[in-house]
Amino acid sequence: MSRTDDADEIDLPEVGDAVSTGAAADSSDANERLKGLPRLLRYAMLITDKTDYLEQRLVAEIDELCPQLPHNATWAAAVGADTGLALAAELDHRAVVQNEPTLRSLADCVRLLCLPTPRDRTDFEDYRRVGKALVHGFHAIARHAEEHLCCDLERFVFGWAALPACTDMLSRGVSAAPNAVYLGRSMAEHRIVAAARAARRKLKEEEERKRLEEAEDAGEEAAEGPVQAAAAAEAVPDHHLVVVRLSSEAMKNTKLKDILGPLKGVINTPLPLVQVPPLQEVRSTLLFEFPYATDVIDFALADLVGRVTIHLRPLLLVGDPGGGKTRFARRLGEVLGLTVWRTDASRSDGAVFGGTDRRWYSAEPCHPFLAVAQGKTASPLILLDEIEKAPVRADYGRLWDCLLGFLESETNARYPDPALQANLDVSQVSYIATANSLDPLPSPIRDRFRVVRFPKPAASDLDALLPAVIADLAKERGLDASWVPSLDGAEHAAVARTWRGGSVRRLRRTVEAILRGRDLHATRN
Repeated sequence: MSRTDDADEIDLPEVGDAVSTGAAADSSDANERLKGLPRLLRYAMLITDKTDYLEQRLVAEIDELCPQLPHNATWAAAVGADTGLALAAELDHRAVVQNEPTLRSLADCVRLLCLPTPRDRTDFEDYRRVGKALVHGFHAIARHAEEHLCCDLERFVFGWAALPACTDMLSRGVSAAPNAVYLGRSMAEHRIVAAARAARRKLKEEEERKRLEEAEDAGEEAAEGPVQAAAAAEAVPDHHLVVVRLSSEAMKNTKLKDILGPLKGVINTPLPLVQVPPLQEVRSTLLFEFPYATDVIDFALADLVGRVTIHLRPLLLVGDPGGGKTRFARRLGEVLGLTVWRTDASRSDGAVFGGTDRRWYSAEPCHPFLAVAQGKTASPLILLDEIEKAPVRADYGRLWDCLLGFLESETNARYPDPALQANLDVSQVSYIATANSLDPLPSPIRDRFRVVRFPKPAASDLDALLPAVIADLAKERGLDASWVPSLDGAEHAAVARTWRGGSVRRLRRTVEAILRGRDLHATRN
């Protein structure tokens, strides 16, 4: 095997040695739980478990199906992205020529092991291909695999899917697969924390119930309020939440009469948490309307992987004016089935958003609770449009400062509403903000939002954007979209000449002008 007798030289393994090493690794790693997995998922789990000799193991598998393949020998001698991608391309070619799907699976495994961590302006096609194969394999075995293995697979699969959208969070000098493990673990952590918090809350409620029972047995008089609260807590069904509890005395308060009128249906009542719909359907719908925002869509939906009910961590979309940020945020909420409450940040202050005290004649609860009341669900979506333009005067409290209490899990579960003078549990409300620039925003706000750059569409996205634009314009006119024909050839050409990419708002105005001209022509005739 050795190329030289010089001790300072490094010997490179020949194909035969790599095959032997891979075979030895296979024989020494009798991991029963991985048996029956598709090859790509098996390698994903071996990466998660930090198994040695993975490249040599794969070289051995390739050599068994394609003996003496030069590309395999080159990769075995110099493991790297360039040699690995060349080998993967050759395996894809042979898979087509020989009609052998197994070779395509081997090609995906090579990409899995050799792809570097993606960076800005990277061609993500190889990452997407591996991601699709991982998701397909995971769905194929998820119903039959052992539960703990499913959790491990889910972490890796959707950690890999999030790679292109999380380039700023990834470690440099580390290949893509270990970073996928890191991202998947990070996405799972908040679900684990939420489950632990729910378990602690349930334990606390049980302890309170027992305390009240013991006090009653001892002849002590229990207060009406705690008893009602304990009874209500026991009656809360799964995937529901009581946002606010008020005693019967508080409900009779004359100062609250006008406030409580439209809110009685959501007070002392378990409200449903909106359940996560099939994410692949949500993704397809959003891609149809926003074909240029694939990475943003995947980044947003990755937060819901593995969840039963919807709760998005605070998300800030930053991009140039007219790119469709606000419409994307609204449509994300609508497609997920959430009530969307839009707040124009440029015309809002903390006193309005956070609620006004009941001593004022204009008292009203905080906006998150009004959103809950509007949709009669405990998990609405708050859209904060143009958050960087919020007023900076502190006369009535800055919106930025007020938001901090709603964005922190420690405070949003017991927010003291000034109008109701009771604690609200608005912990399941989701927040999406839009901004043209980050510069005016204070660092506490930036720290609490996940910031993602929202792209502008290109001219090549015109055909994909037109159906959604026409449907929106038809809705504004009170028409069914089927009553508004698509643009004909001349109209399409006119739009293409006028709009060369960029602002969706400008595209919308152009299409609106063409439809108005079409109506005028029809009237004259």
